[in-house]
This record gives sequence, structure tokens and C-alpha cells, in this order.
Amino acid sequence: MSEQPEVLSGWGRTAPTAGRVRRNAGPDAVADLLRGAGPRGLIARGLGRSYGDAAQNAGGVVLDPLPAVIDEPAADGSVRVSAGTSLHDLMRFLLPRGRFVPVTPGTRYVTVGGAIGCDVHGKSHHVTGSFGDQVVSLDLVLPDGTARTVGPDRDPELYWATVGGMGLTGVIVSAVLRTIPVETGYLDVTTQRLSDLDAVLAEMAGSDDDFTYSVAWIDTEARGGALGRSVLSRGEHATREQLSGPAAVQPLAVPAPPRLAVPFAPPFGLVTRSTVRVFNEAWFRKAPRFREGEIQSISAFFHPLDGVAHWNRLYGPHGFLQYQFVVPEDRADVVRRILEQVSGDRHTTFLAVLKRFGPGGSGWLSFPSAGWTLAVDAPAGPGLIGLLDRLDEQVAAAGGRIYLAKDARVRPELMTTMYPRLPEFRELRERLDPDRRLQSDLSRRLDL
Repeated sequence: MSEQPEVLSGWGRTAPTAGRVRRNAGPDAVADLLRGAGPRGLIARGLGRSYGDAAQNAGGVVLDPLPAVIDEPAADGSVRVSAGTSLHDLMRFLLPRGRFVPVTPGTRYVTVGGAIGCDVHGKSHHVTGSFGDQVVSLDLVLPDGTARTVGPDRDPELYWATVGGMGLTGVIVSAVLRTIPVETGYLDVTTQRLSDLDAVLAEMAGSDDDFTYSVAWIDTEARGGALGRSVLSRGEHATREQLSGPAAVQPLAVPAPPRLAVPFAPPFGLVTRSTVRVFNEAWFRKAPRFREGEIQSISAFFHPLDGVAHWNRLYGPHGFLQYQFVVPEDRADVVRRILEQVSGDRHTTFLAVLKRFGPGGSGWLSFPSAGWTLAVDAPAGPGLIGLLDRLDEQVAAAGGRIYLAKDARVRPELMTTMYPRLPEFRELRERLDPDRRLQSDLSRRLDL
């Protein structure tokens, strides 16, 4: 077991730094690694799907995922898993047993430890909350090397600082998760094509609570009266009786690995304004005005981009930024203003994703809070940071925040406005980790 120097970046590929990667370390080695962390400290890394610099540590140690281990579900459906287990592997284990995860983000190639550390959310937040709300307990190795089991009802202060805490309170080694019963590996999907932002906001506010899963894909190239035109998809887990054909023969089908891959980053980005405009128009026109009862696989509904490995390389050598924010439900005007600025700016932006969050959880640095969340992808380029800085000001002024798991550039002076419990988080870290054995590029950049 040795440390290998390696240049790492987030999924956006915009801010690479070199750290010493420690691979093949079992959970018993974590305590020694923390005690021996040098002045640049250590950070645990999952599968590298944080978009920015959360799982990088320039000049320090980066701990690769712990080995994947999944126990058989208990009588109540809960399951103990190692922190290095991916949601992809967990789904493939659970589905044949008639179980599924209550919360899945837009990719299943994230680890359980990363999902807790970032407190990821999915299309069901208005019903189920975020990933941290599904954890019964977790085993944490603290910066001094001691182990502790925490949960919502057991040392809740440390638990809720860890959920969404970006790996800075300790190294998660395992967790007990709730699961839900399902009859099939398919979704019963309702799709609507909506002509503008007002229409999609009204539809989601009025009927989202009738569906477990809901997401709107917004055409960022649309302007004027068509601003915010969308395809809204809502879904429920399908029953066996709803299946026919091959799906009925294998109702508990598991997600498959990617069938395609982008082998390398081209010398120039393939996501350009012209290609995006053509794609968005075709995507909007092919959607039905209204359709219900369509059966889709788990992969198609939850994780369409997971079918192409390394799709982030399509943005070219300079990478891309994903900007995601949330504002209170009564501040939909901010969503409109930001869409107007994004669609009118010279920077290319791909399809935006709009969701409606329910009440936020208790995580001190968790991103979700009740309201509207919008995520937009944009190729990195001159002037983009200035645009996003201006958007940050509007989000903060409206009582909103940006998502740390997607961030690579927010100004640190906005953090206490966006995250009012940050002073408590800093104080707890000072008690737990006065020597800063846990560090990341993100923690140093934002003084977390």
C-alpha cells in the first residue's frame, strides 16, 4: 500500500491539482492514515463525480474509495454497506431482492460515502428528502483516529455536521441505509411539454405532490415568450401488472454498465451554441404534449447520461462548470432572471434541470432547502466566472445558496450568507480537528 502522485480533477475537469493518492486501504488503515496525515492533510474521494474541487487535495493525501461491501438486508429492509460502495452496485444488489434506494441523484456512479458527504438529492426531494434523511447510522473515523457511530438519534450534532459536510468531519467507513420495496426495476412515467416558465412552475407547484419523482428539463436557448419552455417528467415505481413484453419476463431488471464511452477529450469542445440549439429544438419537439403510462427503465428515467462513460470529455480540454442554486419557493422571479441572463449571454449553456425541493434537512452545510433548484451546464470560457459571480449575488440576496458538490469558484465571502450554520461548522471542526488532518482544495478555498 503506497501513495502515488496523481493529478486529479472533479467531473467538470476545470481545476486539476496534484495529490498523493492512497489506494487499496482497508477500513482498519484509515485511523493510521489520519494520524499520519502531513501538513496538507487528507481527504476521502469517491468516484470523482463532484464537479469542482471537493475531492482534491493539492500536495496532500487523497484516499481512494474503500472496498465495496454490502450485507443482506435486515428484516426492516435496512442494509449495511461500506462507504466505498457505489449506488450502481447497490442497486444491482437490491433490485433482485425487491428493494431500491429512496434517493438517487442524476448519476448512480457515486459512492455511499460521497452521497452522505455531499448530502445528494434526487427527483424525489419534495417527498423523501435528501440522502442524509435515509441514513439510520454511519461509522466515522474522526481526525484523531478514533471511531464513532453516529446517526440522527445518536450524537446528532456530529451526524448533521457530517451530512453535507464534504468529508471534513471524519472519514465515513460504512453506513446503514433505509431502502424501499419495489415490484419492478421500471418506472410508470407521465410526460408533459410545457410552453414557458410560468406553465412549468404552475404545473410543478400544483401537482408535484401527486408524484414521487419530478423533474423538468428546460431549453436554455429559448427566449422571449418561450423562455423556460420545458419537458416535465414525473414518475412512480411500476407494478408487475403494468409491464408487458420483455419487461414482464424480467421485471426486476438491474441497471447495466455503460455501453458507449468517449475515449478522450477532443482538442475542441463539441458542446457549442449551434449543436446545443439543434439538440434542444429536437429534444423539445419530440416530447409529447401529454403522455401517461409510459414504462421506462430505472436507467432511462434516473440516469440517462450514465449510458455514456466519460461524457464529460465532450466539453473539450477546458472542461465545463455546472451551476446549481436553490431559492425559496416565493422567489421564482430569481429563476426567471437567471434564465434570462443565461439564455441572453454569449456563453453556451446546455439543457437546464429544474426541480422543486421540499423542506430542507438538518445538515449544517446541506444544499437542499424548500424552493426551486436550477442546474445549468456551461463550457468553461472567458467571462463565464464573471457571469456566475453576478448570479451568486442574486441567489444570496434572495435567501438561496449554491451547491458545494458542484462548485469550483464561488467567492468565500458569500458563504456565511448562503450557509448561516457555517460558523457552527467551523467551531466543531476546530474542536474535532485542530491540526487540520482533514483538508481539501474546497475547504481551503472557502475557509470551511
